[in-house]
Amino acid sequence: MFLKKGRKIFSIFYFKCPKCHEGAFFIYKKSLHPLKVTKIHENCPACNLKYMLEPSFYFGAMYVAYGLSVALAIAVFLISNQLLGIDLLYTFASITLVLILATPLNLKLARLIWINLFVSYDPGALSKQKSTR
Repeated sequence: MFLKKGRKIFSIFYFKCPKCHEGAFFIYKKSLHPLKVTKIHENCPACNLKYMLEPSFYFGAMYVAYGLSVALAIAVFLISNQLLGIDLLYTFASITLVLILATPLNLKLARLIWINLFVSYDPGALSKQKSTR
């Protein structure tokens, strides 16, 4: 199965730390509140990985969010206009609605994809953390 611990996709889809795949990445996992949706822990609760690798680290996640939004908009366009035959005006309205509704998830996925580009899974991260305590 491709969604098993040790793969980057596991960390992304389960909102887990990219290093240990145990600790929670976001403080509010299921919140849709605009001010809480991207709040992350300072460090991983399990392995103590510092999530803010450098100042303004997550500015790069904007490029990932843009790519995810474009891919979603194209998918909605193809489904609504090409498959379902909906009028062009209603197609663009549906794209706008889907993009607005998907914004919280898009922001979370973009941050997780971004940090997973720079941090690799370490199966011994938890044991190393416990031995330093």
